[in-house]
Amino acid sequence: MSEYAANGTRSGGAGQPANRAESSATGTLYGLGVGPGDPELLTVKAFRILKQSPVIAYPRKKSGAQSYALKIAETYVDTTAKEMLGLTFPMTKDREALEKSWNKTVDAVWEHLAAGRDVAFLTEGDPMLYSTFIHMMRFLKQRHPEAKTVSVPGISSVNASASRLGIPLADGDERIAIVPATDDYGAVREAIEEHDCVVFIKVAKVIDLMLQVLGDLGLTDKAAVLTKVTSAEESVWLDVRELQGRQLEYLTLMVVRK
Repeated sequence: MSEYAANGTRSGGAGQPANRAESSATGTLYGLGVGPGDPELLTVKAFRILKQSPVIAYPRKKSGAQSYALKIAETYVDTTAKEMLGLTFPMTKDREALEKSWNKTVDAVWEHLAAGRDVAFLTEGDPMLYSTFIHMMRFLKQRHPEAKTVSVPGISSVNASASRLGIPLADGDERIAIVPATDDYGAVREAIEEHDCVVFIKVAKVIDLMLQVLGDLGLTDKAAVLTKVTSAEESVWLDVRELQGRQLEYLTLMVVRK
């Protein structure tokens, strides 16, 4: 354990972990956006807090599973010098199972915060855009209203995809929507019809339906699909017809620009 991990971190300005070696104050939970995949897209502020926080929490689908967010951050942090806290968030819609999991993760994080240790909670993209940090912050505040939380913005896959494609998300009076893809044909079609640009996230399981809607609207050539954008595992499809019947990675989105 490094000196930082054992004795807290140096005091500083706003958003900077403070030295609590001789203080009974609780630690701060930082929602740390680590970007879409390319480690070079991590912000300077996220880098500083990552270095100074004695505890690094990271999400995973199950115990022992790899964490995409941690893989990005590992470029900049010596995990052997930190308290590493793997938090399991099962991919299920079972509300009872989810609440049990959330309460367990809150307990694990609060143990460190109550002891005065700052916790950097890693999340891919931005912590305030469809991230696990949103739920963590909500559950933590419900059970421990005195808990201090800080969100550190990150570059989202939405922004990164637009840059990767060279496609503006919106300009002038144009309207944009960011929508979780569903198997509701009508909802998907309506989103496209009512906006100039739509970014659909989590399209992997409904790609065939998405292609059907695009075909019916005559917009198949106006769409692109990206997986793990900017990372070493990135895949980009400019001809989305190739994806009919394909199995895709969870971190896949579609940009539709009229």
